Amino acid sequence: MSTAWVLSAGALAAAFPWVHQRLQLSRAKHRSLAGHSFMAKRLARWVPGYSHTEDRFFAADGALPEVAARRRAAFFRLSAALNAQSPQGLALTAQTRSALPDLQFTGRYRVPFPFSELVRQHLPLPAFWAQADGVGLTDMDGNRCLDLTGSYGVNVFGVDFYKATMAEGAELGAALGPVLGGYHPCVAENVERLKALSGMDAVSFHMSGTEAVMQAVRLARYHTGRKKLVRFCGAYHGWWDDVQPGPGNPMPPGHAYTLKDMDERSLQVLRTRKDIACVLVNPLQALHPNRNAPGDSTLMGTRLSEPARREDYARWLGRLREVCTQRGIALIFDEVFVGFRLARGGAQAHYGVQADMVVYGKTLGGGLPVGVVCGRAAWMQRFRPERPADICFARGTFNAHPYVMGAMNAFLRRLDTPDIEALYDGLDERWQARLQRFNDGLQHAGVPVRVAGLSSIWTVNYTAPSRYHWMLQFYLREQGLALSWVGTGRMVFSLQHTEQDMAEVLRRCVLACERMSADGWWSTPAGTTARDLQRGVLAEMWRARRAPRA
Repeated sequence: MSTAWVLSAGALAAAFPWVHQRLQLSRAKHRSLAGHSFMAKRLARWVPGYSHTEDRFFAADGALPEVAARRRAAFFRLSAALNAQSPQGLALTAQTRSALPDLQFTGRYRVPFPFSELVRQHLPLPAFWAQADGVGLTDMDGNRCLDLTGSYGVNVFGVDFYKATMAEGAELGAALGPVLGGYHPCVAENVERLKALSGMDAVSFHMSGTEAVMQAVRLARYHTGRKKLVRFCGAYHGWWDDVQPGPGNPMPPGHAYTLKDMDERSLQVLRTRKDIACVLVNPLQALHPNRNAPGDSTLMGTRLSEPARREDYARWLGRLREVCTQRGIALIFDEVFVGFRLARGGAQAHYGVQADMVVYGKTLGGGLPVGVVCGRAAWMQRFRPERPADICFARGTFNAHPYVMGAMNAFLRRLDTPDIEALYDGLDERWQARLQRFNDGLQHAGVPVRVAGLSSIWTVNYTAPSRYHWMLQFYLREQGLALSWVGTGRMVFSLQHTEQDMAEVLRRCVLACERMSADGWWSTPAGTTARDLQRGVLAEMWRARRAPRA
């Protein structure tokens, strides 16, 4: 960038303050596509659909013919094994897929799309489970897998814990059944317990985490009179328009600023703009700052995630807290996913920073669907006595359903039992030690896989470039490890996992990695870098884009 350009830009910014603000906002964005919603959406529209032929499928990285042949043989061996394991489950999945768009979506985007067609044909995974107990899941064909899905964050204390809270909740709520509008008496206790846990003054109940985030943002806009919200690069806050402005949302980015996490320039934007109502923080981003949630469908080359140190992230949140207080901006912690994994008092307690509003979901319902906003009284009020027609409306037919409130009551009561309190003693040290042992085992096996973690939430990293890392999810499934549909993006454990359970997960993971390595999927041609592979993918896309349409 020339000196003359910099000087002219500076002069223009001085003459027109809005130009200065716009430049400041641009500098506070992360350089990646995750930090630029408009650009990401344009690129998503540009990417052409294409599928690898069978020959190309096994040599997309330029592998030698003998390596491609080894991969081909392994692929169809694995296909035969997975199909033989679950005939009933696969049949029901195939029968249901045409009428269940969720299944169509997850099946298509489980792996990078050029590989998807052949994978769907030959490596199908059943979508149904028949039973859950302990740390395992049993499918319709009687196969038992160790559960690494975490039920998308719900399963903090183990499936048997939630079965019990759901049963207690149903028994407690049975007297009212489906009666809505009024409250079951347990709601009063729930409110007091939530106030104590969150350190807040008031509580509102919703049907999902996404809905609760919507309400928190609406309240912030109501009380500040401002429209804009700030989210940080890569963070997920539900699927509604304002907080999910990139690909996947058909609407153009509107009222969200996506800024760089843990960056001074983002704080400067907050200090100088007058249109920001709230800042949303998802503490899960400490596991992979400024990156989208990891998933195998977007994996190219290596995936290396370096979690933020607890002290550094706490310091960042503290500075964010100071700026929000100074500028009258609502600081909202979205703890829907992390829930109470990090500490009994959640991320606020773990990092020592108090938000203005905190959003919970998933696990807090004791196994039933729920979203909760806890906040300071000044932010939670939905009306203005001096202007009675100026209200902030938020209601839902099933908010505070008796059965959900009963299960929540059982959950909150159990948080105070000695068994659950014991799980929090030495929590960080215990999971850090497990993480270290896991990585030691992977290193000893000589495989290009490592894990990084935020307490009981882990992500899988790869230390060598390959276009086939996504194959690991199928080798793991063959070894009886159940992952969520995004593949090796996350392993989510419950706090009830014992040392023996963790040792068994490691044993199976190492065996899967060793078999994948022996089958040639990590035999990338010598000297090939991750950038080389990425350039190859771009070349594929360009050729597909220019190819004549049938």
